[in-house]
Amino acid sequence: MISKMKALIKKITRTIPKTNSLRFQLLSRSLLLMAGLLGIIGFFQYIFMQEFIYQNKVISVQNQVLAIHPDVWERLAGDYVNELPEIIPDIKAGEEFGDKPPGNGRNKAPFFFLQDSTIAFYDLKGNFSVFSDSSADGVLPTKLDEKDYENATRSKPNLNYKVIDQASGHEKLIVLQPIRSRDQLVGVVQVSINTKPLRDILTRQLLTFLLISFLALIGGMLAFIPVLRKTLVPLSKMVDTVEQIDAGNLAERLPVDQGQVEIDRLADSFNGMLERLETSFDAEKEAKEQMRRFVADASHELRTPLTSIHGFLEVLLRGAMNQPDKLHRSLTSMYTESERMKKLVQDLLLLAKLDRSPNIQLAEGELDEIIKGMAPQLRLLAGNRKVTLKLASHLKCCFDEDKMKQVILNLFHNAVQHTDPEKGDIQIALEKVSAGVELTVRDNGSGIPAEHLPKLFDRFYRSDSSRTRKYGGAGLGLAITKSLVEHHCGTIGVESLAEEGTVFYVWLPQSCEE
Repeated sequence: MISKMKALIKKITRTIPKTNSLRFQLLSRSLLLMAGLLGIIGFFQYIFMQEFIYQNKVISVQNQVLAIHPDVWERLAGDYVNELPEIIPDIKAGEEFGDKPPGNGRNKAPFFFLQDSTIAFYDLKGNFSVFSDSSADGVLPTKLDEKDYENATRSKPNLNYKVIDQASGHEKLIVLQPIRSRDQLVGVVQVSINTKPLRDILTRQLLTFLLISFLALIGGMLAFIPVLRKTLVPLSKMVDTVEQIDAGNLAERLPVDQGQVEIDRLADSFNGMLERLETSFDAEKEAKEQMRRFVADASHELRTPLTSIHGFLEVLLRGAMNQPDKLHRSLTSMYTESERMKKLVQDLLLLAKLDRSPNIQLAEGELDEIIKGMAPQLRLLAGNRKVTLKLASHLKCCFDEDKMKQVILNLFHNAVQHTDPEKGDIQIALEKVSAGVELTVRDNGSGIPAEHLPKLFDRFYRSDSSRTRKYGGAGLGLAITKSLVEHHCGTIGVESLAEEGTVFYVWLPQSCEE
């Protein structure tokens, strides 16, 4: 039994939302908003209801006043002008004018079917006469300002009333009704009514409204909790899915079509974040792998000349230094390996510098003039190979002269390495393309297999290691070339067919702002 009670209490506790939960905040804020709106509605309802009840009372009183013939009011006004002091004791004694005539008893005052009210008359001469007083407080009616009576006589038939506070602390509703006999104004009838019964009606109405509002809030809260729980089901599913995602499971995705625009947008944004994280992790893994390969390749490239130099030094130490031929061959080989190691170190330093803070000064110039100036040097490097220049004149683009010369030399040297020394044909073309110029270096060499093209610009990558080793290549030339072109805001590409040759394309923007 106790275990069942504990389980029931635990279930109820789970049903009640925590104070810092979204469900509780939505529920509490909705209830506060509803309570505020109901309070505002109650306030305005009280104001309008008060006005409505007062106006209905005024209309009722005015109709009763108008139900009495104007001649009666005119006759009463003439009889009671000088008899106010004699009437007052009868009023206080609670006697009705219909049973006992005041003063000399010449006429009877009209019987008025209003409890707790006082009837007075204000004539055109400014005389204020009290006809009857059935008010419970025994306070004589208050004479208003003459301007109030004048306004009541001048205005068109409408609701003429005022609410005043008397010295006794009671609030009175003063109803004014002008009396006309044969189109002649006789005076103004003033009926004073205690507002307490009217306010009691208002209070009952207000309490009824508050009770209904409170019950509505309770019912709304009980009905809103399951609706809110069902509405937040997609969000709960998102939480469950996110809890299953970690660094090793970034392929998980949230459903983006759950029927709620905000939740769908959140899921879409979260999926985009997961895709970016997955891409970042993949890029980090690739960067680490590239760094590992880079270190391994750099170590291998540096170890080879160092091993060669070390071997020749051992030969010299064993006595070859006393043999002029062996000494010359050893020193020549050591010099060649040291030059190769020096170039490798320079390339590595240049790549590190380009990655960190490249010092490139871009300026507009004519690239064809730069290539024409390099022509003798290019023909010397080509040897017996045929070199053809197809340069359009006066092609301006944005480049750094020294760095651009290095790009041209790297591409041309790559073409020289992969073409036949006697039958090789290298073409350098320059033409205008959309928003810039395009430099083309074409050769008729053995070509590059298609599977090697995507990695051709990677560092230390060689499509034919045996042949590049022959020419001392370390696989850094094209990587340097790509980095230089990208720092010029340009692009570089390659096309190649086996046994037909290779073409490198370099595009540079025409303006430095691009």
